[in-house]
Amino acid sequence: MPSFSRIDHVMQSVRERIAARTYPPGTRLPSVRAQAKSAGVSVSTIVEAYGRLAAEGLIEARPGSGFYVTAPLAPLSLSALEPALDRDIDPLWISRQSLEASADMLMPGCGWLPSDWMYDQGVRRGLRKAARSPNEDLTDYGSPLGLEPLRQLLARRLVQSEIDAAPHQIMLTDSGTQAIDLICRFFLEPGDTVLVDDPCYFNFHALLRAHRAKVASVPYTHQGPDLHAFEVALQEHKPRLYITNSGIHNPTGARLSATTAHSVLAMAQRADLYIIEDDIFGDLETRPATRLAALDGLSRVVQIGSFSKTLSASLRCGYIAAQSPWIESLVDLRTATSFSSNRLASHILYSALSDSGYRKHLERVRYRLSKAMDQTMVQLEQLGLTPWLRPREGMFLWAALPEEHDALSLARACLPHGVVLAPGPVLSQAPDAARFLRFNVAQCNDKRIFKVLKRALDKELSV
Repeated sequence: MPSFSRIDHVMQSVRERIAARTYPPGTRLPSVRAQAKSAGVSVSTIVEAYGRLAAEGLIEARPGSGFYVTAPLAPLSLSALEPALDRDIDPLWISRQSLEASADMLMPGCGWLPSDWMYDQGVRRGLRKAARSPNEDLTDYGSPLGLEPLRQLLARRLVQSEIDAAPHQIMLTDSGTQAIDLICRFFLEPGDTVLVDDPCYFNFHALLRAHRAKVASVPYTHQGPDLHAFEVALQEHKPRLYITNSGIHNPTGARLSATTAHSVLAMAQRADLYIIEDDIFGDLETRPATRLAALDGLSRVVQIGSFSKTLSASLRCGYIAAQSPWIESLVDLRTATSFSSNRLASHILYSALSDSGYRKHLERVRYRLSKAMDQTMVQLEQLGLTPWLRPREGMFLWAALPEEHDALSLARACLPHGVVLAPGPVLSQAPDAARFLRFNVAQCNDKRIFKVLKRALDKELSV
């Protein structure tokens, strides 16, 4: 009699593939012998497992042909598509832990500034100004393209990064995430491959899986993507898109060099690759880094951004800058999926950005980040963590643990003590990712974080 635990394991594996849509309706399962060889079990174990799955109505046997999936298409579950991580430290759950956290939770792993670092004075002035606006600004739908004065302001701001984009080449979105979502709808078909940096912002993976895209990773260096690995990935995977940060890379804090940028664009041209350049951290730079969109002239690069990291995350407003024909198609997609822009948020954002106080606010934030970076590095080095890079600016620090420690175990140990960490495997698929943690230095000013981390490190080592 075959082992029931092995039978259950085979059945669970098939169920998970059906739930993740790897096995959609009509898929022919591997033959009994092939499945047995792959799973390292006996043929009788597979026969019993397939028989039970057939009894559940998930698959059916077709004489002379094999077993086929009969279950209806499963509702999309992003957590089922993620790498196999415990639910308390997988990417989507960490985001929800941070977003729903109580006031006493400490969040060195989150990706935004503390609320008292944001430009609340500018937002309050914008709210007061909006309250005096005509009724239509408070109650009517907005143009799908977005508020024209704000687009004109963004066009002038882009010039500072040497990006020439007229107002009609800019479309407002509800967020940077929606901007990527719309661009993916525009470019991708299910099964297309998208390149991302390794490590990278973890929501890139979740969003791409929602679009049924395949994801391939390229190691990120201190100057940008590894050029040899990038070339190999282009040849091997034939990707349609590449998503990256040029200024202040998340999570490493690195900056794209001009030499690497030129090489990436040359390879993209040869491979017919399009690029999404996420510039959400641009306002935190003290000296602008090279922008792919500037070198490319918005030919095959689309730039996106928002102000959720420096002004207000509650004002859901971002933008897309692209060549004119693409903007026309993206406006149609925007109309089909969300109908119009956020008119009220756009007015408030425009007021805050055109306020002279925003520039002074950014100067204060950059200064505070610089101090917080120095202080956090000292604290981490005292615990034996080694920074992968000393970033020139920004909020992120990518730090390596001593070899005997595991980031996933530490994140799991710290969570019950009110500390939310961002372990490496959430942001990277690299073999050594479990040695890394991403720290947001702006969220590391509470000494309890390092006390909890030290206790977790000591306990793990003793075990």
